[in-house]
Amino acid sequence: MKKFERFVYNILDHKSKKVLVIVLTAIAFAATIMMLPTKVVKAKMLPGKSDNTFSVYVDTPTGSSIQQTNAVSQCVIDVLKKEKEIMNIELFLGQGIPLDYAGLVKGASMKRTENVAEISVNLTDKHEREEPSFLMVQRLRPIAKKKCLPIVPGTNIKFVEQPAGPPTLASVVVEVHGDNLKQDRRLAYEVADILNKTEGLVDVDVMTDEIYKKYELIPDKEKIARSGLSVKQVNNILYLAFEGMQIAHKNSKDFPDQVPIFLVLDKESRTLYAKSYDALVSKLSSLNLMNMKGMMVPLNEVVNIREVNSSPMIMHKDLERMINVVAETDMVSQVYPLLDAREKMIEYFSKEYNVTKEPGMSTYMFDLHLTDKKTGEKFLLRWDGEMKVTLDTFRDLGGAFIAALVLIFLLLVVYYKSFVLSGIILLGSFLSIIGVILGHWVANWFTSETFFLTATSLIGFIALMGISSRNSLLLIDFAKSLMECHGMKKREAIAVAAATRAKPIMLTAVAIILGSALLASDPVFGGLGVALISGTVAAVFVSLLFIPVLMDNAKAMDFEPADHCDVNNISITK
Repeated sequence: MKKFERFVYNILDHKSKKVLVIVLTAIAFAATIMMLPTKVVKAKMLPGKSDNTFSVYVDTPTGSSIQQTNAVSQCVIDVLKKEKEIMNIELFLGQGIPLDYAGLVKGASMKRTENVAEISVNLTDKHEREEPSFLMVQRLRPIAKKKCLPIVPGTNIKFVEQPAGPPTLASVVVEVHGDNLKQDRRLAYEVADILNKTEGLVDVDVMTDEIYKKYELIPDKEKIARSGLSVKQVNNILYLAFEGMQIAHKNSKDFPDQVPIFLVLDKESRTLYAKSYDALVSKLSSLNLMNMKGMMVPLNEVVNIREVNSSPMIMHKDLERMINVVAETDMVSQVYPLLDAREKMIEYFSKEYNVTKEPGMSTYMFDLHLTDKKTGEKFLLRWDGEMKVTLDTFRDLGGAFIAALVLIFLLLVVYYKSFVLSGIILLGSFLSIIGVILGHWVANWFTSETFFLTATSLIGFIALMGISSRNSLLLIDFAKSLMECHGMKKREAIAVAAATRAKPIMLTAVAIILGSALLASDPVFGGLGVALISGTVAAVFVSLLFIPVLMDNAKAMDFEPADHCDVNNISITK
């Protein structure tokens, strides 16, 4: 340690070397902070989580038949069957899978139409599998889409992973608010088109029903009465011709309830030869009912056919009409595609609308307000999903970080009765961010996927504040005691304090590093482990080199020898 003492004293004794230490530290701080906006180190709420299962959502266009949905689903299953790591595949046709963690907010339990299906996929145990589930999903998504989307044009296939954190509707959600439903739909599809063209986003979908033409069959009560038929007869044969109906029931000693007996025509009889008005008329004319006089009456004589538009689902949030446009990220942070898409939306919508941004740094800081230049109608594009959870989490962690800084500073001011010394300790603690960011950059070189700066990384950084503060406290207190009790000069006392306290500081750092090493490989808490390891290393260098330079330049460190001092409590490295 004597060599290290001379090394520190040599730095303090030369002004140029002290300036060099300060400049190098400032450069290191600026360079690491710039890694975030330049995307050298990317930020994300939580990294991908390897699980033993994932799901595939199949959404064919509204009005599609169950046969069309099944054709697309079977195509996806054929792609999945080729994977050796997939153990079980189960198809839920016309409904959602039993509610799982991902389906909590994705509306899986509400799926009850012919144009939807969900495929549940079980994998081999993640501890025995080399490829994580999120990388498998990333690899299979383009293969399945390329092969299966052309089967039914307008189909949407989404690969859904179990979330590593709180479940959200999607990674990126844009809520389109407005009172004009027709214009809302137009805006939603334009937003979806922009998201589709944004790099890093996949599985883009507009959560609204497509409007399509359909035919309503309306029994003509007057013609029915004249023909000697009843409305019930007409309704029954219509249900039988296209859907099937219950015609009787059976009692069984093995079942306490009655067993219904359904009558369903074969597929050929129920299917129209074409999607046209003439095909429907031909189908109805082939169906005949016998009236009370024993005469056969064609069904098309007593039924009116009317072409109408379908009635789409209307969603509300906070008593306002809205349409959700969702997108998932393809192994990237949702922050960067969001900012890219937002700039494209501002440029695109400025042609027809007056676009204003949300003022201030609120939770909805990325929202866009649109005002139609011609009609004056107002619309709102609100960002939600994992992005909002990320903003809320980072905001709360930022608040906790600021609160920790303020409390530490106040305690130090009370203890030292000096704002300068308290500021030195606080600055040294904050500089551990150099190691946190640099550690994520280094870790990214040793992982197959992007190693993100996550919410757990910030938790690690906040935890480092106390550790870094303790290192600086050891140096200042010990240097102060040497000056008051041994009459040492300030520069010599600082060098001796740095050399003497270097060993306990390093031992503490080694303990933290070894304890945190177990977390570094965890998919969720890896950021916490890396932050603690690399941040602790940076804190050691800052405490033993940068803090002594600040102490030497601080007049608050000019302590005079004290009259009464307990020298037995002071040990000096010899």
